[in-house]
Amino acid sequence: MVSDLTGLPLANASLLDEGTAASEAMTMFFSTKNRDHDNIASPKFFVDENIFVQTKDLLLTRSVPVGIELVIGDYRKTTIDDSFFGAIVQYPDSKGSVNDYRAFIQQVHAVNAYVVMATDLLSLTLLTPPGELGADVAIGSAQRFGVPMGFGGPHAAFFTAKDDFRRSIPGRIIGVSIDAQGNRALRMALQTREQHIKREKATSNICTAQALLANMAAMYAVYHGPEGLKNIAKRVSLLTRTLSAELQAMGFTNQNESYFDTIRVTVRDAEAIRSHAEARGINFFYTGNNEIGITLDETTSQEDIMNILTVFGHAAGTDLVTATFDSDDTLSNIPSSVTRTSDFLTHPVFNSHHS
Repeated sequence: MVSDLTGLPLANASLLDEGTAASEAMTMFFSTKNRDHDNIASPKFFVDENIFVQTKDLLLTRSVPVGIELVIGDYRKTTIDDSFFGAIVQYPDSKGSVNDYRAFIQQVHAVNAYVVMATDLLSLTLLTPPGELGADVAIGSAQRFGVPMGFGGPHAAFFTAKDDFRRSIPGRIIGVSIDAQGNRALRMALQTREQHIKREKATSNICTAQALLANMAAMYAVYHGPEGLKNIAKRVSLLTRTLSAELQAMGFTNQNESYFDTIRVTVRDAEAIRSHAEARGINFFYTGNNEIGITLDETTSQEDIMNILTVFGHAAGTDLVTATFDSDDTLSNIPSSVTRTSDFLTHPVFNSHHS
């Protein structure tokens, strides 16, 4: 399922969280580029400043024991040389902006280093998949596919990679075989590192208890199918565009020129808005510098949009707010350069079982 959406062939969906998946990708790249661990030639790993903060923190924790030097900065301004073994970017990023990383990925590949993209499965029904942008690995959380938020967890993460990493990808690779009666069967087809490394050298943190959450996400994809998933994503993005346009009309600027489901709004007094929002039971993301992040999802209704606009209306000095809910699904908030054109979930199982 996830390999179809990310455009990368090998998939594992039983990691603990997105941060774990990111750190697994980092250590996999490190081991691939620096096979002689006694003579590390490329110790640096670039981390874009706009990845999720919890992912950044886990990378910091996991980099120290193995001697990885993290370099945190703006992917647009950094120069990648042969002292780097890899890089990570977020797509869409932590501010909600949708960026085209093709040029950056080419820069990383030019020094024989690797790129991991942290991404969101629902957004990939509309956005060009990481594999088509040139990424070597794509990771993220499968929470968006039918799993409740659960106050932070548990949510199965996913990890997909190019075929080049088939001997290094964490987890197990399942292949198609034939059983004793000649029937089609699935079996572990390839020993990846979990099955043959020495215990004292293991760095992985894989948890197969996440398989239930992975199965829930898979059945969500089966139930809705590619068209159903795309319709859900379009609805979320259309509501986000409506909210952005109405806030813009009220004098609040959305910093994201391109976005999927998240806007970052500049305000004069974030604390005043916070008090109005909390009185209505609404939680926004407050950056601390008079910027407010708002993310919508499948559960967001038109009534929710009106409630959000009412909160901002108070700050703008008006109790009268209106909204025009546009049914046009051209999604001008997503640039054509990163609009998905390839098919996904083409297997019959994702196109047959819809009640």
